[in-house]
Amino acid sequence: QVRLVESGGGSVQVGGSLRLSCAASGSFVVINAMGWYRQAPGKQRELVARIPSSGPPTYTESVKGRFTISRDIARNTVYLQMDSMKPEDTAVYNCSANIRPDWSRPYYVYWGQGTQVTVSS
Repeated sequence: QVRLVESGGGSVQVGGSLRLSCAASGSFVVINAMGWYRQAPGKQRELVARIPSSGPPTYTESVKGRFTISRDIARNTVYLQMDSMKPEDTAVYNCSANIRPDWSRPYYVYWGQGTQVTVSS
């Protein structure tokens, strides 16, 4: 089975930084796009950043200039560098990936378990 495992969440003060990692493991043949979502209490889940296998990434407006998404294709890993963090960045962050489990099946979207990020004053 395919598994996405996040790490790097935690608590930081306003203006601080965190770096999230998400590694895919298990049985699969191709990973296309990967991305990060977040959901704050009482709010809708939103796409934070998305990066294709090639080409430029996409960010939600509120994190542009502060967050950077990157990936290591060889390591099946996507990262989210979060700088100049604000209280509104507090949320559960989930990574996702568009993955073909084998050549006989199409791409499916897989999700990580989620990691808590808290920004305090």
